Amino acid sequence: MPKVPAFHIFPSAKAASTALADEISQLIRSREAEERPTVLGLATGNTPIQLYAELVRLHEEGLSFRNVVTFNLDEYIGVSRENPESYWQFMHSHLFNRIDIVPENIHIPESTVLSENLESYCSSYEDQITEAGGIDLQVLGIGRNGHIGFNEPGASPEVATHATELNSVTIDDAAQAFGGATQVPRRAITMGVKTILGARRITLLAFGTGKAGIVERALNPGITAEVPATYLQSHHDTTFFLDQEAGAQL
Repeated sequence: MPKVPAFHIFPSAKAASTALADEISQLIRSREAEERPTVLGLATGNTPIQLYAELVRLHEEGLSFRNVVTFNLDEYIGVSRENPESYWQFMHSHLFNRIDIVPENIHIPESTVLSENLESYCSSYEDQITEAGGIDLQVLGIGRNGHIGFNEPGASPEVATHATELNSVTIDDAAQAFGGATQVPRRAITMGVKTILGARRITLLAFGTGKAGIVERALNPGITAEVPATYLQSHHDTTFFLDQEAGAQL
């Protein structure tokens, strides 16, 4: 049965990010004590930057990531790893280059897969998640249009990792980073809603007044494909981590 995800409103984005970093740290340590790996699903964009900074700080204080396996949500199609706007670059500069994670345990969708190979590549990405034991904790952000990953309005809950067309709102939001809307890639590989909902626990970070309206809708009972974040209402263990501005309409 659908249920509204839990949410916590923190005094600031930093406080929310610290709280989630502490939860991730506890998960990693408990799994290590059980001699089991921790499998994390990770997001990109401005929202998780403070989370990753806090995880780096915890690493500097002794938290090891050698027993952690990561899967990123998405990547633009046609953007090379060397491009500063690639999610490969983002993850390595903000997190992976600054912790002791084993490079072979890092999984980020490949941006340069040929069109004729996309379907089989996406299927193999799903297989890798399954082989790792499934995602223990998935970190999400939320787009102004309610997207999670690059699952744009209209996304089906039955679709796993796939190639998708980007929504005009998503393109507009990325325009400044790419030097104009015409420079923003039109397609991406993304974990599907089905993949995301397969995680044992889902956490979503949202900060700022610009996210208040879509957060309110995502947490308002009623699942609709037009707001993909509402699919989280069908998950058994989802929590939103919000600052005061993003939670202002709750």
